[in-house]
Amino acid sequence: MIGRLTGRLVERDGTTGIIDVRGVGYEVFAAQNALEGWIRADDEVTVYVSTQVREDAIALYAFPSLSDREAFSKLISVSGIGPKLALAALDALDIDQLAAAIEADDVRELSRIPGVGKKTAQRMALELKGKIPTRFAPATGKAPKAAVSAAPDTLIAALDRLGYKKTEIERVRTHLVAEGTPEDAPIATRLRAALKFLYGNAS
Repeated sequence: MIGRLTGRLVERDGTTGIIDVRGVGYEVFAAQNALEGWIRADDEVTVYVSTQVREDAIALYAFPSLSDREAFSKLISVSGIGPKLALAALDALDIDQLAAAIEADDVRELSRIPGVGKKTAQRMALELKGKIPTRFAPATGKAPKAAVSAAPDTLIAALDRLGYKKTEIERVRTHLVAEGTPEDAPIATRLRAALKFLYGNAS
C-alpha cells in the first residue's frame, strides 16, 4: 500500500492529477482545492495517500494532511458514501467546518455537499459524530476525543453556521465560562449548553 508521496504535480484534470516522483508518475484523485494548491507550488509537495483496492483497479486518493486522509476514511465508512462523494465533501467544506456541522447536526450545511441529500446528511451526522479530526489536533487513527473538544473555534463555527451573530456567540462563551463549563469540554456538551442559554434568552 502507498501511504505517502513526495514530488511535483505535473498534470491536472478535474479531480485527477499526476504526481512525478523521481520520474515515475503516480495518478492520484484529490479534492480540487488541494490540486490547485499543489500545482501552484514552487517546490515538491508531500501528499498523504489512501490506497483503495477494487476488483478491477487500484486507486490512489491524495490529501494535504493526515487529518484530511483520516476524515476521508471516516466518510467512506458511512453507507452510501464512496470515495468520489467523500472528496466532494472535503472540497465543499474543510474538515473543521465538516466536524462542526456534524457535531451540530447541521443537516442543511451538510446538504451543501454536491450529491448529499437530506437522508445522507442525517446519516453522516449520526454515524460520524465525534469521529472527524480537525486541524487543531493530529490524526491518531482512532476516534479522537480532542478533535471535537477543546477548540473554542469549533463552537464558534457551529454557532456561526446556525446563524448566530458574533455578539451572541461572545455572550455564550462568557456565560459558559461563568457557569463552569470548561472550554475543553466535549463540543456536544458545550453546544447543548450554548443553545439552552440562547433559547432561554431569546426575545
